[in-house]
Amino acid sequence: MTAVVAAENVAKRYGETVALDGVSLSVDAGEVLGLIGPNGAGKTTLVRAVLGATDAEGSVALFGEDPRSVDRSRLGLLPQSFSPPARLTAHETLEYYGGLYDESRRVEAVLEDVGLTDSADTHYENLSGGQQRRVCVGATLINDPDLLVLDEPTTGIDPAGRRAVWSLLESLADGGTTVLLTTHSMAEAQRLADRVGLLADGELVALSSPSELIDEYGGQTRLEVGVDGTLPERIEIDHDYRRYDGRIVVRDVAPVDIGDVVDALAAAGVAVGSLSWREPDLEDVYLELTGRAVDHAGEAVDPGEVAVAGPTGGER
Repeated sequence: MTAVVAAENVAKRYGETVALDGVSLSVDAGEVLGLIGPNGAGKTTLVRAVLGATDAEGSVALFGEDPRSVDRSRLGLLPQSFSPPARLTAHETLEYYGGLYDESRRVEAVLEDVGLTDSADTHYENLSGGQQRRVCVGATLINDPDLLVLDEPTTGIDPAGRRAVWSLLESLADGGTTVLLTTHSMAEAQRLADRVGLLADGELVALSSPSELIDEYGGQTRLEVGVDGTLPERIEIDHDYRRYDGRIVVRDVAPVDIGDVVDALAAAGVAVGSLSWREPDLEDVYLELTGRAVDHAGEAVDPGEVAVAGPTGGER
């Protein structure tokens, strides 16, 4: 079966800046592939190369064809920045974009898909951020595309709107829509994608399912302890831990052992302000493979951690 997207050794430079450095990947029909990484990692440049919107070295094919030769009605693109006319209603917006194609879906059907039937007559400027983004997704669905390309689909919207968009995209994926998704949100990729590609400085550093990446690179469970006051130089905890500003991260802690950790901190005179236990996720994978974290604004940051060996082991 021919892949919907096939990219081989795609490279792109802007002067001395390497935007893409020999990226190869494919997206099969009905698959959701997430490209994750911070701003400047190469995600948008790769999307533009895949769609034939920018020249790049290497080879790219959509549906087995040159991207510039593909019938554009087979594609749905949601750019990171997309602002329909503010004074159009949700219904009028979708009607407008549907008119750009020889054939399009019924506006009412798309409004139902994106959960905006009750807001069809509300002007775009009066919709919430999540509703506006759903209108934008609806505009990419009006031509019933075979491939949906979403560049940072939930950037700049509130948590409730983000969850609404996630639910919408999950329903589209369940219906067999092929999706290429870029995001700096590890949680978004982990929830939506069948496979994820981790990009850093234009390189594809890993490509697999979220669960496989977490199993291989995610490491151990983490107990994050928010602390008040100054930390002592050494704390006798039977686990390896790391010190940050205002918190301690203790590794490989089972839920039944959390009480022992808290007791050890109290014995060292540490005032515990908060506790948060979690299993490893894609954020841990990205940190392990690149040495950097990604903040909520999509910027790559130095985690700024200082490793401290606990009694049971050395630094990690």
